[in-house]
Amino acid sequence: MLSVNDQRDGPRDECGVFGIYAPGHDVARVAYFALYALQHRGQESAGIATAPRKGGIMALRDQGLVAQVFDEHKLRSLVGDMAIGHVRYSTTGSSEWENAQPIVRDDVRTLALAHNGNLINAVELHSELRGEGVPFRSTSDSEIIAALLANHGEGSIEDAVAAVLPRLKGAFSTVVMTDEAVVAFRDPQGIRPLCIGELVDGAGNPAYCVASESCALDLIGARYLREVEPGEVVTLTEGGFRTRLVSAGERRAFCVFEYIYFARPDSRMSGTVLQAARARMGERLWQEAPVEADLVIPVPDSGNAAARGLARAAGLPQDDGFIKNRYVARTFIQPGQELRRQGVRMKFNVVPEVVAGRRLIVVDDSIVRGNTLPALVQVLREAGAAEVHLRISSPPIRHPCHYGIDMSTREEMIAHGRDEDEIAREIGADSLHYLSLGGVYEAVGSRREHHCDACFSGEYPLEGTEEAAGKNAFELPLVRA
Repeated sequence: MLSVNDQRDGPRDECGVFGIYAPGHDVARVAYFALYALQHRGQESAGIATAPRKGGIMALRDQGLVAQVFDEHKLRSLVGDMAIGHVRYSTTGSSEWENAQPIVRDDVRTLALAHNGNLINAVELHSELRGEGVPFRSTSDSEIIAALLANHGEGSIEDAVAAVLPRLKGAFSTVVMTDEAVVAFRDPQGIRPLCIGELVDGAGNPAYCVASESCALDLIGARYLREVEPGEVVTLTEGGFRTRLVSAGERRAFCVFEYIYFARPDSRMSGTVLQAARARMGERLWQEAPVEADLVIPVPDSGNAAARGLARAAGLPQDDGFIKNRYVARTFIQPGQELRRQGVRMKFNVVPEVVAGRRLIVVDDSIVRGNTLPALVQVLREAGAAEVHLRISSPPIRHPCHYGIDMSTREEMIAHGRDEDEIAREIGADSLHYLSLGGVYEAVGSRREHHCDACFSGEYPLEGTEEAAGKNAFELPLVRA
């Protein structure tokens, strides 16, 4: 049975990063609200580091949600002209305090770093650094990047990033802060998102920031400027920002799953408003697999936009057949055995008056393990649903992600070795249809060669990806300092 912290069939979230250089602003408070907007990208830990120019770095990080980690007193203690922040879901390294970010290193140079992504050559780099006597306090690949930069003593932090970036292989949208600058950089394929914003104070003075998603800029009142380009290094300064293209990849490989699930629907990526793209995915679902039905209901919240698009295309009514309890995303109190038997009801409650006697189209964004949807189908039938037809606004997930999304192994994925009819029987649905890969790209309005869709296709954009070590590669006690 599912635990209260494992209520979704979809992939686990990843991480969110933020950075700002803004003398005269309350940078810790700005970072707090930006992280609040990025909370959906990681609920295991949160942290903020600040620095006055030519002063020392101060950092506060802990396990829990942003609002659990920080309060008014803690924010007031984080002073400075610049700040970086992080929300985490672990993809390399377990969920422990030592792996919370921003990571602070005090080696040849002192810095703080926050990272979204996953290095596929982490074991190789880690072994090299350990051989040189570099100590580690965590078991995440993010500290490998921090250690490489902190031990590169030549030139500015920009020079260090330019020297280290070509050695990194995988996905890394990263912000790093010294007591002189905030620098953001993105991997040459641009796998994970990162954008630039401008924040103007009451006197009209501009300041600049970077964030994983544009929704963070919206919340703090910043204007979206553009994305950080793949392989680009962006340095935030008091007068603006300067850029440097360090390593251009052979091809772009932006994660298409950001459009489908991970990013907030009010974010904009590659010129696309995700809410509208997800509605178009629902329209395409109906075009690909129409069925006789009475009502469309989403699995909230991830299925909402696609359900609206499908209902609009089908000319069918849409209603809320499930009511979601939004306050069980993270809890430190485990349910007793009797409540555990209720499983999915802790997060989703069905409304019998909406579904009874109806032929339902149930829309969700993805299925990975298939451990929640059977329970949802069961409670719909117990509530009197006449038929349950599942429509999924992504293709079947059959391959693990090695670029910063925590997914199951192939053998744990319900689509591994099964077709749609077999999966429908296992879940207990009357029918099931996944959106085609072509349908996804038509809805997004982009070309496949500019994206990574390896979780669907098995075609990884970087050589050596499938040989990469797993999430807990550095968990042996001997690697700790």
